[in-house]
Amino acid sequence: MSTTASPHVLVDVADRVMTIRIDRVAKKNALDAAMYRGLADALAAAAADRAVRVVVITGGAEVFCAGNDLADFARARAGSGDMAAADFLKNISEHPLPIVAAVAGWAVGIGVTLLLHCDFVYAAPSARFRAPFVDLGLCPEAGSTVLLPRIIGPRRAAEMLLLGTEIDAATARDWQLVTGVVDDPLARAAEVAAALARRAPQSMRTTKALLQRVTAGEVATAMEAELRAFGERLRSDEAVEAATALMTKRAPDFSRW
Repeated sequence: MSTTASPHVLVDVADRVMTIRIDRVAKKNALDAAMYRGLADALAAAAADRAVRVVVITGGAEVFCAGNDLADFARARAGSGDMAAADFLKNISEHPLPIVAAVAGWAVGIGVTLLLHCDFVYAAPSARFRAPFVDLGLCPEAGSTVLLPRIIGPRRAAEMLLLGTEIDAATARDWQLVTGVVDDPLARAAEVAAALARRAPQSMRTTKALLQRVTAGEVATAMEAELRAFGERLRSDEAVEAATALMTKRAPDFSRW
């Protein structure tokens, strides 16, 4: 298994399947700029390699992805952030190959919204999903303001995006956020990926492109608007208060605004 721009993004290619593993256990698989770059580069490499026909994305047995690294938020506020996250979101949203995700444990923030761009999502019974953007003084990203209401419905999307409601694996399945709940999601993802890899590759690319065509314009427009709003929110007093409260382990106080 090889590494990318980050030692915490592991990439392996075998039997026409690229497996990308988020591997930063000490930080609960929170993503920093180098990891975003690694993910973006891996997806770009898969799209360009005709020997790769399917992508699998997974995390650890305890946590899939705990969201964005708070230290990266601080750097972005200071104006030293880069475009790696935006590149990753563009690559996953426009990816020409089928993407299969295997989720165990927590999926938070970007750990949830990246799943909206996957064609198949298999979750362990331990999986938990939460999108606490408002709790952090931020706003949703990754085209989730278009895709989440389309997938789970606008009322449920409001629960997740406005209230930050946590949902378990069974609820995620019932809401169609995940394809299925299985004891070993990575084994199921590998099984599905192998079945996809045996199919006509250009037919799969064409079919996925046709499926993407329905929402492509909306998602691209939403992602641009979300990115601008997210940058503004990152620099807001509310976001600073939320981050400070989280680091000092107290409840945030938004009563001043």
